Amino acid sequence: MIDLEKIKHLTYVDVTLWLMRAIIIVLLIAGTVGTVIKDRYLTEQWVNMVVFGMTMGGIYALVALGYTMVYGILRLINFAHGDIFMTGAYTAYFVAGPLGKSGFLDENLFIGMAAILLTAMFVCSAMALLVERICYRPFRHVRTLAPLICAIGASFVLQHSFRGMYGSTVRAYPDVTLFEAQVTIFGFNFLFIQLLVIGAAMAAMYSLYLIVHKTKMGTAMRAVSEDRDAAALMGIDVNKVIIFTFILGGSMAGIGGVLYAFVFKQVHFFMGFFPGIKAFSAAVLGGIGNVPGAMLGGFFLGVVESLGPALFLDGLGIVAPYQLRDLIAFTMLVMVLIFRPQGILGERLARARA
Repeated sequence: MIDLEKIKHLTYVDVTLWLMRAIIIVLLIAGTVGTVIKDRYLTEQWVNMVVFGMTMGGIYALVALGYTMVYGILRLINFAHGDIFMTGAYTAYFVAGPLGKSGFLDENLFIGMAAILLTAMFVCSAMALLVERICYRPFRHVRTLAPLICAIGASFVLQHSFRGMYGSTVRAYPDVTLFEAQVTIFGFNFLFIQLLVIGAAMAAMYSLYLIVHKTKMGTAMRAVSEDRDAAALMGIDVNKVIIFTFILGGSMAGIGGVLYAFVFKQVHFFMGFFPGIKAFSAAVLGGIGNVPGAMLGGFFLGVVESLGPALFLDGLGIVAPYQLRDLIAFTMLVMVLIFRPQGILGERLARARA
């Protein structure tokens, strides 16, 4: 039955938001129906779009884990995290390049990748600690916009420091024979690097789950997340927990940066901006502060971003729909903030805490 009392209390804002929902739903349905009627894409193309979307989603998820862990501990967003992602990938290039040219990377892939990943993880962790020390620790007990402004400033400092040191040239990561190999699953061909990225994101998620739920430091992290002052009174070293959180988030960004560079074969000083913003969108989409939500949000955003142009926009007759991939990603962020600001898993997390 219709609740007349609720209808009476509707405002113009409520009506506008409901109209926006209706318009978006109608456009999505119309675009999907139009695409199905045109029948321009083969099944193999749809499957490849999904797998590429999951590949990008895995990278977004790795970066989003850093956003969501820092928010879970400090209740602040580290807007320099996307450029921390860039510093690891860019620095690791100077290890990957010589290893690739010498042939060592192809001949000893495990050792070579370990060296590249450890370099990226070390640099990203160091940069994350630097950002924490300069931008967050001085303002930890002050409720102002200063940490946010400092983090944004740190983002520009990192960008232009790397531009000053290495120039604005786009540098190419080496080709790895195994990464370019085709893997056949259920009759469909995929690149090995795509499956590697998806597997790495899953492994990172599981590792974080074990750390957070099965270790003493994880227990301390959950305690600090719930109530920082109470945790300190119980003898937990809050500084140590925060430092560990930034190191962990930086390490995930380092892994994501290297995998991103091997997928797209290039690095430059501005490469962290858009993946960083999209990873933040993924963290909000999944439920900021929720580790499984960051993973879910990353994969969901990646798949929708990959499928969206063909599934929603092509059916509407839009020319060159793939140029609007970023529009789909950022529109999704706006829609989540308007209609479900707690994210996909945010409500469940809130109830569990209550």
